[in-house]
Amino acid sequence: MTWIETLALPFRFPFMVSAFQISLALAVPAALLSCFLVLKGWSLMGDAISHAVLPGIILATLAGIPVVIGAFVSGMLCALLTGFIDDNSRVKRDTVMGVVFSGMFAIGLVLHTQVQAAVHIDHILFGNMLGVGPDDLMLTGTIALIVSAVVVVFARDLLLHAFDAVHARVMNLSVNAIHYGLLIMLSLTIVAALKAVGIILTIALLIAPGAIAFLVTRRFNTMLLVAVLVSTTSSFVGVYLSFFLDSAPAPTIVLVMSGLFIIAFILTTWRARNEEARLDTVPDTAQDV
Repeated sequence: MTWIETLALPFRFPFMVSAFQISLALAVPAALLSCFLVLKGWSLMGDAISHAVLPGIILATLAGIPVVIGAFVSGMLCALLTGFIDDNSRVKRDTVMGVVFSGMFAIGLVLHTQVQAAVHIDHILFGNMLGVGPDDLMLTGTIALIVSAVVVVFARDLLLHAFDAVHARVMNLSVNAIHYGLLIMLSLTIVAALKAVGIILTIALLIAPGAIAFLVTRRFNTMLLVAVLVSTTSSFVGVYLSFFLDSAPAPTIVLVMSGLFIIAFILTTWRARNEEARLDTVPDTAQDV
């Protein structure tokens, strides 16, 4: 077998092709949303919703309804409950999110241990990217297309809401609609990611691309493009490397993203220090005169 045939070996297996397809489909909406989550400081919200979908999944399985419906309802319930407690108590939002999502996650674990649900807990927690089927690809692709289109069309409104909700209200924008629309898109993306990467690793897809793009860019449009590039590249490389490393694709993708974040952090820190050093060496014009 030549080296070219060896490099092309992953593309000869249908399960690997499906893993490439679903990871790239998830990469785009997750990257776009991650930019707004990073700007709004909502990183923990993505973590909260991703954990809070577990009881919905278990109950949906027991009721014989599609799992995605239960997961979506459970995720939105977490978001609404967090907002209600935040508005009616002195506890800070991040604390409220921590209490709500850990409580709902615990409910899901208790339900799973008390009843014999026809769902494997490891697949919920860690995903099963190599076991996705045509229905999973169709569902993920549809959600990805809808979320990506909405984000692109309403990017300016979402950006204004992320930076200054008060100014957005002054501009006659429906702040509540934008707020809950963002939560709905976040919940849908998490539901789409469940089959592939699971609850635990979904959060990395919703934070790392935006964080990396935030470090290396200065304009929002560029940030969106860089985030999508980072997410899609990491997804492709992670799935590809997992074949030769004999590792799970989802954790490998996260490791690639983590490596890119470390590189971006080091480069931006080094660049900032060089700029400070250069400014320190510039002579004081007033003193020279």
